[in-house]
Amino acid sequence: MSFSALMVHFDGEPSSHPRLRMAVELARRFEAALIGIAGRPYLPSFLANENAGLQEKDEQEEMTRALAEIGRRFSSVAKQVAHAEWRGILGDVVQVVTNEARAADLIIIGHRQGARRSYYTLDPSAAIVRMGRPVLLVPQGVESLEARRVMVAWKDAREARRAIRDAIPFLRRAEQVMIVEVCEHGEEAQSQQHMKDLKEYLFRHEVVVTEQAYLHSEQPVASELLRFAKDEGADLLVAGAYGHSRLGEWIFGGVTRGLLENSPICALFSH
Repeated sequence: MSFSALMVHFDGEPSSHPRLRMAVELARRFEAALIGIAGRPYLPSFLANENAGLQEKDEQEEMTRALAEIGRRFSSVAKQVAHAEWRGILGDVVQVVTNEARAADLIIIGHRQGARRSYYTLDPSAAIVRMGRPVLLVPQGVESLEARRVMVAWKDAREARRAIRDAIPFLRRAEQVMIVEVCEHGEEAQSQQHMKDLKEYLFRHEVVVTEQAYLHSEQPVASELLRFAKDEGADLLVAGAYGHSRLGEWIFGGVTRGLLENSPICALFSH
């Protein structure tokens, strides 16, 4: 089990260049195809005047030229990859990437860059929920991912189970795989059985779990998970995101948002 195709959101902004370099590195490591993608919406003119159609056409042409230029930048970096492809599409960026996500095993995106560029940037929350693919969130400025020490934030919920399966290509190559569960007092025995099943499942996929931990915390769960990741020197976090059933408070949006907004390391999310 491996990644055969990766997709990276590259909008040409300075903050997206480190992410592209990481995507190239990962594509070469996994011998995978690399698809670069960007969306550029245009604002149709709603003015009922004789120039409205011409203004709209000019806007579309401008956005098309911008996408072509971004594509040239992508190609100049991605030439190291055996199979690289550019997709620059007019339309809302979330919808564009969601539609095209069918072509890849893993979608690589960055943090949202604030209101000034919100018209062109990709909202990570929307990406995770809508794409139907695992999403690798890359913090700003991070341009490489060894994934030697991988931390799995576990809860026995659908999203976490999917995240484990989606992360297997990384887990197989890791030097250390740590599973961490935040559980209530009195739930340790149940958690131990979950861990036993999970370790056996991963072993059958040629993944050896080197460490497991149970956390009891009065602090926000996202903060506790990130503290543990920092203390253990993890360079990749794997987690389920935005669960819908109340199988554990930390799997809900509050914890997901905390990880999305504050993780200093790359994080693989599945929904």
